[in-house]
Amino acid sequence: MAKVAFIGLGVMGYPMAGYLKTKGGHDVTVYNRTTSKAEKWASEFGGNFARTPQEAAEGCDFVFACVGNDNDLRAVTTGPEGAFHSLKSGAIFIDNTTASADVARELHAAAKEKGAGFIDAPVSGGQAGAENGVLTVMCGGDQTDFNTAKPVIECFAKFVGLMGESGAGQLTKMVNQICIAGLVQGLSEAIHFAKKADLDVETVISAIRGGAAQSWQMENRWETMEVGKFDYGFAVDWMRKDLGICLQTANETGARLPVTALVDQFYAEIQAMGGNRWDTSSLIARLENADKK
Repeated sequence: MAKVAFIGLGVMGYPMAGYLKTKGGHDVTVYNRTTSKAEKWASEFGGNFARTPQEAAEGCDFVFACVGNDNDLRAVTTGPEGAFHSLKSGAIFIDNTTASADVARELHAAAKEKGAGFIDAPVSGGQAGAENGVLTVMCGGDQTDFNTAKPVIECFAKFVGLMGESGAGQLTKMVNQICIAGLVQGLSEAIHFAKKADLDVETVISAIRGGAAQSWQMENRWETMEVGKFDYGFAVDWMRKDLGICLQTANETGARLPVTALVDQFYAEIQAMGGNRWDTSSLIARLENADKK
């Protein structure tokens, strides 16, 4: 059993912290910007809650964070009352936020100055993956820190891998999001086309799902996409944040992402339709909406 802190109890962090307590048996203290949510978590899982990230991290062996973006991450680490102010020597900070590789490297260096470790460890699998404890975790950092932290991270994951040095976890998550953007757009167009051609979508999916067209998105989202239900996963606002990081990094590295840039603009159209909190499969709504004009 280790002493663990978890900072950020959103739709992902809340169950992830829960698995650290229930499956890992660790002594878990949580922090959330809205204290009532931290109190609720502590009551539900029998852990503790803190009033600041600094208080939560005090004396901990491992400190996890799952917050919104680079600025949120800086606020809970090196900002006033941030966790790095109490991070002990030998502790490892594990960041599950989807953020930039730049901030990962920045915080890795800051942690090293304190004699601590830092792993950028963004996750994939969505809310369902977090609730079922089967996330994919892509890590960047030092091998020794990874080896120490891996058994703890595995409490809420089905796969935990070291992708390379600091920042490599975030870069791998960008690859993941680039893939998803193209897959969801392709599936949206396919379902839309099938409907326009007066085909039975279920029959078509049954025919193609065992071949080269198969994907997780097809298996898990085609039915809800067909009927226009978009409350099953990762929100459009967050996807646009992630794609923005991808496109900025591509500009810095010289990578060309024409499809990703186009799909990002399609998501902007979904936002204009009021779909900020719809899940990413809502790209089909843009095609259906065009029929109504």
